[in-house]
Amino acid sequence: MDNHHYHHPPPQPQLTPAKSSRQRYNEWIFRDVPSDITIEVNGAIFGLHKFPLVSRCGRIRKLVADHRDNAISKVELLSLPGGAETFELAAKFCYGINFEITSLNVAQLCCVADYLEMTEKFSSRNLGSRANEYLDIVVTKNLEMSVEVLKQSENLLPLADDLKIISRCIDAIASKACVEQIASSFSRLEYSSSGRLHMSRQVKGESTDWWIKDLSVLRVDMYQRVMSALKCRGVRPESIGESLMSYAEKELTGLYNLNGKKADGRGASAHERIVVETIVGLLPVEKPAVPLSFLFGLLRAAVMLNCMGTCRLDLERRIGSQLDSATLDDLLIPSLRHADDTLFDVDAVHRILVNFSQQDDSDDEMEDGDGGDGSGFESDEPDSPSQTALVKVSKLVDSYLAEIAPEINLKLSKFIAVAESLPAHARTVHDGLYRSIDVYLKAHQGLSECEKKKLCKLIDFNKLSPEAGAHAAQNERLPLQSIVQVLYIEQLRLRNALCCNNFDDNPKLPPHYQSWRINSGGLSAAMSPKDNYASLRRENRELKLELTRLRMRLNDFEKEHVCMKRSMEKSSSHNFMSSFSKKISKLNLFGLSSSSRGSSSPSRHSQRTDSKVTVRTE
Repeated sequence: MDNHHYHHPPPQPQLTPAKSSRQRYNEWIFRDVPSDITIEVNGAIFGLHKFPLVSRCGRIRKLVADHRDNAISKVELLSLPGGAETFELAAKFCYGINFEITSLNVAQLCCVADYLEMTEKFSSRNLGSRANEYLDIVVTKNLEMSVEVLKQSENLLPLADDLKIISRCIDAIASKACVEQIASSFSRLEYSSSGRLHMSRQVKGESTDWWIKDLSVLRVDMYQRVMSALKCRGVRPESIGESLMSYAEKELTGLYNLNGKKADGRGASAHERIVVETIVGLLPVEKPAVPLSFLFGLLRAAVMLNCMGTCRLDLERRIGSQLDSATLDDLLIPSLRHADDTLFDVDAVHRILVNFSQQDDSDDEMEDGDGGDGSGFESDEPDSPSQTALVKVSKLVDSYLAEIAPEINLKLSKFIAVAESLPAHARTVHDGLYRSIDVYLKAHQGLSECEKKKLCKLIDFNKLSPEAGAHAAQNERLPLQSIVQVLYIEQLRLRNALCCNNFDDNPKLPPHYQSWRINSGGLSAAMSPKDNYASLRRENRELKLELTRLRMRLNDFEKEHVCMKRSMEKSSSHNFMSSFSKKISKLNLFGLSSSSRGSSSPSRHSQRTDSKVTVRTE
């Protein structure tokens, strides 16, 4: 560290320390010349001489001049910046005694020189000019020293601000940080095998910004000003985020470890609340600047410290924009409101989900406006990023609902609000939602039939897997209407499967039957419940129409059978009649007439040896 040494040609007077009755302290006095003025600074007594002081200090000169008639002998300097130690250095300067100006005392010397008016007006090369020269030439050229001066200036406000000590150091830190960033970027440049210049990848966990931890020693108000300057100068968002995490780890260790566990039982601290609110205000807008787990940690701390609503809403908005990367443990935010409230903060999670859904909608609108086909369905494709994120979040929400469902204090309205916070096409399968609702019904057995129906309306039973559908059909906790709906859907699936098997065995079925088979396949996951219901009704009508057509054809066959039977009786052709009767009996076993055998499961297969078409009996 560079230091300035000041030497004066005249021989230095020998000074000896004396003791004060009020406080033991070094009082610099000549051995052979008694002191003629006493200076008191914060209880410390200095026995000094007027001549060396008035030759350098304008303030003391004015005090002595104003009391010339009374021959002032004692002066009390109130609120002197830096206290007694700094005044001792200023007194040494007046007596011509050597001392070092360093980054640890330059800020105090600048302030005490201004307080005592030790300027060029009263003496050339005075203490004020010497200290400012050291600040401009030495301190501002070194990032570490600038941080140290800022640290020393924290107790010198607002005078250090008025003298522009803080602004000069902050500008120096921002400039040096940018230089370090550019230098580290150039050091990562390398040539590829093809001879092209490219940037090598930075090793994960390795930071080239060595100055980040140096800033953690600053007080929160100084730190905020430095980080704002760094952001304005264009420092990388990743470096800003890393510095914020380092500062939070240092300042919030006593309260919170940012992993979801409380470190100790202390109450909310005003200082820690300010730290959290400051860090949230300094977060970069870029998503990858800080990990999602850090944002959740800040949100938990904000809840615990009862931070401002704007702070929490900002965190919830940031979390919502990248919720697809969250885990179940992230969403389990403790609630510290009332004794009768839920264990976890359900309202915060609901707001996060609303932010996610709104952000998804805005992304869809942006994609449509950026040259899409205007159909509005591009973002709902199963392979699109937004749909992938929706599917991930829907699974996460279903797991979260199953986790909080057993809580007795969880109101039905809150449960439904969280479940409905995602769009209908987000869930391709409703097994997770059904499981969470079943857990809620098991834990809240006092629900009325109306409340159960309202809750079960969330489930699209068409999107249940066969296993979940079989469980729901036998679930006594579900309302009767839901069980009937499940059984109806299972019956449609069975008919569809049977018809599909018949189509595979007989590809020469009429075109309208093939059309019905295609349309009655699996429902699209991107359809809304209203569209699914309309599609289901449409397929039901097609099924009834097909049954009517088959009945008409069967009646025609029976009429033809009667006519042919009469003619065959006349010709006494027994073999032909027997073969035709077998064909008619197979049509009756198909189950498409008024008989109820059509709903039975397939039991056996019969084949005609004289026909190329295989008919499956059901």
